[in-house]
Amino acid sequence: MSDNSAPPAVAATRGPSAHSVRDQIIQAAQDHFSHYGYAKTTVADLAKEIGFSKAYIYRFFESKQAIGEAICTNCLTILRTEVQNAVAEADSATEKLRTFVRALSSESAKLFFVDRKLYEIAAFSASERWNSARHHWSEVRAMVQEIIVLGRDSGEFERKTPIDEVCRAILYAISPFADPLSLERHLDLLPDGPTEIGGLILRSLAP
Repeated sequence: MSDNSAPPAVAATRGPSAHSVRDQIIQAAQDHFSHYGYAKTTVADLAKEIGFSKAYIYRFFESKQAIGEAICTNCLTILRTEVQNAVAEADSATEKLRTFVRALSSESAKLFFVDRKLYEIAAFSASERWNSARHHWSEVRAMVQEIIVLGRDSGEFERKTPIDEVCRAILYAISPFADPLSLERHLDLLPDGPTEIGGLILRSLAP
């Protein structure tokens, strides 16, 4: 069986002990991926590392990708929480947007490049458009829209441009500093690049 093939159906009911085993598998996989890399690790490797059979791991995850998705989801959730906490401390919509761009770029760089092996998972997730990557950008877009709505309500931002267009444009502008596929090529522009992009975005939003 290949790592990405689907196993027999997983049992429908999982109690607290099942959640504990699932977390144990995720942690062991993260440690293993960190040491050997995502591409070079198989489910058989993980099973041997944890002391489980492949069949037992497949009760909780249908493939190696599913394990990678769980790791990505956890990491990206932590990243967004850090950004949200930073944004929450800013008073105005203008400062929230400025903080958002700065925090998203710095937290992305921290997450993706503290561990080069785990970066492979993030990059693979983005290139293959895993659910974890799509959900991450959907949540980031929601954060942008919340700030734009606040700025429009307070009179800080213009209201003529359709909000969907504004949000898309902001994501296009900041993606070089937040997307794992492009961030590596723009590390030499940190931290000035995101700061200047944030200033440009804010000038474009002036009423």
